[in-house]
Amino acid sequence: MRGRLDETLEHLLTKRLRFYEDLGIKLFYRHRAAAPRLENPTFLEPSAASSKVDASSSKPTPASSSWKPLATAAKPAPKWEPLPVAQGPTLFEAAERVEGDTLEKIRADMGDCMRCRLSKCRNTIVFGDGSPRAELVFVGEGPGADEDAQGLPFVGRAGKLLTQMIEAMGLARKDVYICNVVKCRPPENRTPERDEIATCSPFLFRQLDAIHPKVIVCLGSVAAQTLLHTNRGISHFRGEWLEYRGARLLATYHPAYLLRNPNAKGDVWKDLQKVMTVLGLTAKKGKLA
Repeated sequence: MRGRLDETLEHLLTKRLRFYEDLGIKLFYRHRAAAPRLENPTFLEPSAASSKVDASSSKPTPASSSWKPLATAAKPAPKWEPLPVAQGPTLFEAAERVEGDTLEKIRADMGDCMRCRLSKCRNTIVFGDGSPRAELVFVGEGPGADEDAQGLPFVGRAGKLLTQMIEAMGLARKDVYICNVVKCRPPENRTPERDEIATCSPFLFRQLDAIHPKVIVCLGSVAAQTLLHTNRGISHFRGEWLEYRGARLLATYHPAYLLRNPNAKGDVWKDLQKVMTVLGLTAKKGKLA
């Protein structure tokens, strides 16, 4: 009979599996065929997007269907909390709306921030970039190495893909606003810890209140979980319209995830088309650069 996993190993394994679930990865195989390579690694054309979408349903599948447990007593499936509509006080009891608040004032209040451990390993605070009157705001997780060096959000490989996505919608980067949940790069690009998010996210909430956009697009689980006050993985509500303090909110996959999983670009393009419909935008004709 196999012995029980070491408690520490079990904790690490559980944490890793939850990480993959948040990315929408639920099936694991002993032998996996090489992922199909796209001849053109750029973002998909609108007309070709539907043909590149993964054959699996976009609807979330219960986690239990992806596993074949050992011949032991079955454990009950985890009970997920219902996804709330984040209209009132936001996560971690963020401050109320500040009348007349501006991005300049918020940045000044942040100062040379030393409020959490991330400040000890950063080079630059990455506050945000774009139009203070944008109708569309993209919210990511946190800065990477390129962002930390330049002080601007989404300027690395994932940032270039995000720019292509924005241009495919018929917009330019200067027309939207781009920011992250945390403003300092986590070491080795790890996921921000809960206390780090709790410390930094009030600045994000103020940014969103000051801009007051019509649509917020959350790029990845961390952004969506922070604004929606939920621990559910993004696959549970990706592409669905939700509400955040008077704005319409939609969560989709992070561009970094698309670099690793190009077949998911079709799903993201469908999500962006929903945003375009709300904003009255027309897709750029021809190939999405």
